[in-house]
Amino acid sequence: MKRIIILNIIAIMLGNFVYAQEQLSKRQQADLLFNRYEYYNAARLYAGLAGKKNPDVKLLERLATCYRKMNDYESAGKWYGLATADPKAEPLTHFYYAEVLLANEQFEQAKAQYKRYEGMSKGLSDPSQVTAPILALKIASCDSAAVWMKQASRFTVNNAKGLNTKYADWGLNYFGKTGLVFTSERPTDDLKKYNDIYKWTGNPWLKLFQATAADVVTNELPVFRKEYSSFDADYHVGPMVVNATEDTAYVTIATRAYASTLPVDKKENKNSERLYTRRLELIIAVKSDGRWSYLKAFPYNDVKAYSLGNAALSKNGNVLYFTSDMPGGTGKTDIWYSEKQADGSWSKPLNCGAEINTADEESFPTIGGAGELYYSSKGKVGMGGYDIYCSKGERATWAKSVNLKYPVNTTYDDFYFSTVDSLSGYLSSNRKGGMGDDDIYSFVYKAPEVIKPEPIKPKPEEPKKYEVGKTYVLHNVYYNFDKSDIRPDAAVELDKLVAILNEYPDVHIELGSHTDSRGDDAYNMRLSQARANSVVAYLINKGIDKDRLTAKGYGETMLLNRCGNGVKCSAAEHQANRRTEFKVKK
Repeated sequence: MKRIIILNIIAIMLGNFVYAQEQLSKRQQADLLFNRYEYYNAARLYAGLAGKKNPDVKLLERLATCYRKMNDYESAGKWYGLATADPKAEPLTHFYYAEVLLANEQFEQAKAQYKRYEGMSKGLSDPSQVTAPILALKIASCDSAAVWMKQASRFTVNNAKGLNTKYADWGLNYFGKTGLVFTSERPTDDLKKYNDIYKWTGNPWLKLFQATAADVVTNELPVFRKEYSSFDADYHVGPMVVNATEDTAYVTIATRAYASTLPVDKKENKNSERLYTRRLELIIAVKSDGRWSYLKAFPYNDVKAYSLGNAALSKNGNVLYFTSDMPGGTGKTDIWYSEKQADGSWSKPLNCGAEINTADEESFPTIGGAGELYYSSKGKVGMGGYDIYCSKGERATWAKSVNLKYPVNTTYDDFYFSTVDSLSGYLSSNRKGGMGDDDIYSFVYKAPEVIKPEPIKPKPEEPKKYEVGKTYVLHNVYYNFDKSDIRPDAAVELDKLVAILNEYPDVHIELGSHTDSRGDDAYNMRLSQARANSVVAYLINKGIDKDRLTAKGYGETMLLNRCGNGVKCSAAEHQANRRTEFKVKK
């Protein structure tokens, strides 16, 4: 599961106050397991208690939390619904209920719960309180998810069934020219030992596996040496990225450091169990004689203070990108980079900057075939959960990040986008319809066909003169309600504009798009911008230089008729306002 690859892995170290289970009630046992982050076993006990008459709201909240932590959003939604019906429910219960409703594509209900939380949390000084900007982002994501799921896409996404099991399978990278390597919970032995199970989920620890380009799993990849462990148990291994020469790998692991060297987390009270954190670290493995026989720690690991992992490597192997919650970041987890020096050492990590990182979580960086950065974020307007973004640049200098939208992204968590040509590859997701928790999906991108315009024959008559600053209406360039797609009838008119621009190569124009008055004003402004962007993209696709074109959305600020907010009008009257014009800039 990816969340514990971002958050921390918690293990138990008992203090002096230890109950034998037979001395505890079922509720006490469930609470003890919950506090240990053993959500799988805690949920089983809470579910039995919740079936009895009049369960208290605290029990319902904890049962819902267990299912949310295990990514069972349908079960979580059931119990959050019951908990939020109780006036004693915590404010955050409404927020998490909204998160689950968003994942389950219940957008209006999710917005209602976000706003309910907003009202309940005003004036609170709780450090776990969700800030107003994040709430606004969440509400906006409900709207964008609803719109994007209806739009056509050039991506086709399918479950890579040969790679997936009922367990979590994710984090696929290319391994040489014909191989694949990925992370999986699938068992490899009889798992007789209690410590061989990750008690957050009730499933085995993550391990690495190899597969062919035909999605056929071949074997487990044992990179990590058993003798390094200070425990008679496994911990998470993966994901893994390999350099171009295939002799050096960067592997994320849950630290095997001795428990006695790890700091004890703060206890809730003097009788609480003492918890310590197994954070993530990055291991550099070097292949010798066909085996990964030499392992060393990345020099900036610090498992006593923060996690560091999920590495990606630039094409030349000289820049290493990774995820960490180390001090100095902008959010919960950020993407950082380190540069290889002339002597083979790595420079002090630097933050990738504000275009990539937000106040929330960013993780799972990968590098595409042209050097572009793909990564996942929870801190931008998207579809909910982790969304996959792409940005061009390097180190701390990046162009504006682009959300890859549906079906690459869904209302669930979508992450780890791997490609060598930007036209095909793999991504990971826990979306509905998969075979397990996290699954690996293949994708194909159909690039738009570039059509070269035919040369325009000179006209015998005097050409029309276009005046700078004057606006010209593109007749019959209308849009369907709430859409930004170019309709076939609009394409005919836009082709005429292509001919004009080819005839006057020095003309630069602004494409202005307008909406009708229906819908929220701010949303209409965004929609009109999307429509203007669509027209510009159409013209560029027809061979017009992008530097001659500017897209501008005016929303409902320049209506052509009386059909303002609240005025009853016919469909034809509203459509007259959904128009596109062009203004000569120079």
